[in-house]
Amino acid sequence: MQKFTAPLRRAAGVLVSAWLMAGAAAAVPLPELNIDPAQVSVSGVSSGGYMAVQLHVAYSATFKKGAGVVAGGPYYCAEGSVVYATGRCMAHDTSIPVSSLVTTTNNWAASGVIDPVSNLAASRLYLFSGTLDSVVKTAVMDDLRSYYGAFVPAANIAYKKDLAAEHSFVTDDYGSACSVKGDPYIDDCNFDLAGALLQQIYGTLNPRNVGTLDGSFVEFDQRGFVGGHAMAQTGWAYVPAPCASGGATCRLHVALHGCKQNTAQIGQQYVRNTGYNRWADTNNIVVLYPQTGVTATNGCWDWWGYDSADYAKKAGPQMAAIQAMVRHLSGGAATAALAAPSGLTASAATASSMKLAWSAVPGAAGYVVYRNGGRRNATPLTATSYTDTDLVAGSSYDWTVRAVNGAGARGAASVVATASTTGMTPVCTTTDNYSHTLAARAYALYGFTYAYGSNQGMGLWNIYIETTLKKTAAGYYEVGTCY
Repeated sequence: MQKFTAPLRRAAGVLVSAWLMAGAAAAVPLPELNIDPAQVSVSGVSSGGYMAVQLHVAYSATFKKGAGVVAGGPYYCAEGSVVYATGRCMAHDTSIPVSSLVTTTNNWAASGVIDPVSNLAASRLYLFSGTLDSVVKTAVMDDLRSYYGAFVPAANIAYKKDLAAEHSFVTDDYGSACSVKGDPYIDDCNFDLAGALLQQIYGTLNPRNVGTLDGSFVEFDQRGFVGGHAMAQTGWAYVPAPCASGGATCRLHVALHGCKQNTAQIGQQYVRNTGYNRWADTNNIVVLYPQTGVTATNGCWDWWGYDSADYAKKAGPQMAAIQAMVRHLSGGAATAALAAPSGLTASAATASSMKLAWSAVPGAAGYVVYRNGGRRNATPLTATSYTDTDLVAGSSYDWTVRAVNGAGARGAASVVATASTTGMTPVCTTTDNYSHTLAARAYALYGFTYAYGSNQGMGLWNIYIETTLKKTAAGYYEVGTCY
């Protein structure tokens, strides 16, 4: 393909992304497709690399095919501490306790808060660290390699760390110069990283499409899968034409952006220009691009606990949201001649839940509930009612219900039921802890900062620590995120 000089290429990328953002259609429901459950994988860069490790380990029954990690580190490296996250897990200023993290992994698997580690044994891994990476040092990736060595055979792990690349996702024809660290954190290093990791995970693939893609980009409503938790209102997916038609059984790869790489910050550059879609187009691979929102710390995924103490477990809100997206995409494309459920109502609203009820459909084996287009229940319901949770206060949602037959094929959708949760719409403010106290959102005590109302700790009282505070009532603030 023709190459542009780096400045022109960066300018072109920004202009194209701005045009695409301006002309994008409204979000649509994420499709339900024929996905082979044995062919689901994940990859990511920087915070997305850490999140890819978390998903691969915690949901190993889902992502058992494998993972690609670019500038990430061992599972649960931060142990819930931002000090560890920015220190040993990035700069490697102190050693990472790999053996202890392996023990934690085994203990959590034994207790059921993550999937059994035995699922990891057949996974295939691709690890990448640039020799110029000044953000996540190669020593951190070395420790990730050691960590995975406790669960994955050495023959299944490929590790490339001989390319002079800065902290970025590497391509062979798009982005800044290879030595550049900065927006959009995509560097042209004459190396097809997406292709290398996909071929390590899936084996030999058909050559990539270097021309016009035949598939389609889908901007979907993420609110069907998560209530807040620093996630954007919409995410993206690339669907090859044979997968969209329902005629092919396809693979699924989840590609996670890094910090400062979500669509709010760099448009669709990560979604469209990292190289995944070219390989996906010719190999029937659906690519899911979940997105963090504007209230995510630096646009990062939660890999140290800024949103939830359970961030690395299956219960972690961002983790569970991505898992729900994967479950939805894998719901199958088959339809059945079943009537639409009638009489759908939404009632008994609270600040975080809504009760739904509908009339039975003759011949139905069960029912599937959708919120803003996102499938809510993993297995069909036999009852004709459902309480939806994980909603945001003071917010409006749409629900529909479909009946399914014994094979899981879906019937017609019900009419839409629209209702709002109670309470006020949360208002979030992100700034340094000192400024929070000046604005009476927080108070200082013995050098530490605490949120008014919830009294949650926010860390040191200074201008260097930034915190997102969510106002949910007059005078009441909690550490958290809005959309």
